[in-house]
Amino acid sequence: MKYCLVVDDSSVIRKVARRILEGLDFEIAEAEDGKQAIASCTSRMPDAILLDWNMPNMDGYEFLTHLRKMNGGDRPKVVFCTTENDVGHIAKAMGSGADEYVMKPFDKEILSSKLGEVGLV
Repeated sequence: MKYCLVVDDSSVIRKVARRILEGLDFEIAEAEDGKQAIASCTSRMPDAILLDWNMPNMDGYEFLTHLRKMNGGDRPKVVFCTTENDVGHIAKAMGSGADEYVMKPFDKEILSSKLGEVGLV
């Protein structure tokens, strides 16, 4: 079973993502911000990370930059999941090591498609 870390400061988004991803046969862990996500990745590196951009303590961009420098941090497929839709944000996310980008709100079809594009579904 593939393992996905859902990183978002919104408990509602984490709950929706968990239900969708469990339906796609993923084992799920959750983190409220980038700092919690780093701690989670230190104990177990996920196969995939669904990552919010705007979070307190450590935002998604900072987390991704740190992740990619960690031992094994090059392996997880990272899908940025955010309300930021300008080209600059998308380019920054992809340039910092994101594998895909999805806009909120998302549904099972959209998330499945994006995870399929990175070879996880």
